[in-house]
Amino acid sequence: MSTITTAAERAKVSGKGFEWNGVFPANPTPVHADGRINEEALRAIFSDNLSYGVDGFWVAGSTGEGPVMSEQQRETTARVAGEMISGKGLSIMHVGAVSTESASKGAKAAKDSGCDAVCCVPPFFFRGGDQMTIDHYKRVADAADGLPFFVYNLPQLTQVEFTPELMEKVVEAVPTVIGLKHSAPAFGNIRAFADMGLKCFSGNGAIPLPALTMGAVGTVDAPLSVAPWHYTELQNAWERGDLPTAQRLQDGAKQIVDVVRMFGAPAAVTKLILSERLGIDCGRPIPPVADLTDEQRPIVLTAAKEVGLLSNP
Repeated sequence: MSTITTAAERAKVSGKGFEWNGVFPANPTPVHADGRINEEALRAIFSDNLSYGVDGFWVAGSTGEGPVMSEQQRETTARVAGEMISGKGLSIMHVGAVSTESASKGAKAAKDSGCDAVCCVPPFFFRGGDQMTIDHYKRVADAADGLPFFVYNLPQLTQVEFTPELMEKVVEAVPTVIGLKHSAPAFGNIRAFADMGLKCFSGNGAIPLPALTMGAVGTVDAPLSVAPWHYTELQNAWERGDLPTAQRLQDGAKQIVDVVRMFGAPAAVTKLILSERLGIDCGRPIPPVADLTDEQRPIVLTAAKEVGLLSNP
């Protein structure tokens, strides 16, 4: 575990305030069986991850099930994030939704709740050209009332890929855009986005070190939430120039990612692991998000235990 244990201490050591870089878990969102956000469990996840020095959170992303949340669920999640993370790290609240109106309501809720930034997938049901995406983002950014805006580049699910050329158009049209989460397979574009002056987070927890060498400012992904100590130690090693330690931790990242991706159900897997480690029920995914069967759950827990994810280091 890193000798610097909180993001606030990291900021103090550097002589700077919180910055848009480092380790940002894409945490799962605990829910009760009736669909209400489990605020106690969500607070526990934030507190746990912050204790290991994460720099912020990517809240209600794909693993966080934001795109299938009701507006009430999203507003509650934003409120808890604002209350728990403020002053300890940075919160990037995902507000993407099928309609521009719903996404804009989410952006306003993020602003009102004290979140530090918003992020948003492009329109992901009705297909359109670049201008449709830009118009959508302009309205969402207006609703966020000046909050920094991060693009969510996830073409595997949205069918829209943000190339450097499209990002140039978006940045020109939406002045509050400062960066993106790059989850697209075109890994080499990280360098291009960095050269544009954008805060480019890698969206792949399997390659934190290669992404940093390419110019990424950090990593956003679900595995960071179940193993925050691993990723903060790697980030700290990179920042102090300790490449042997960073490489050793990079070599161990694949095992963590492989567990989280088991059975194609990262939301269910991360909720199960955190329920076991924190001793608080994080619930099951929001339908229709993929869940684990009763037969798969013990298999996941066995794999998680083997990799050291069920106990604090």
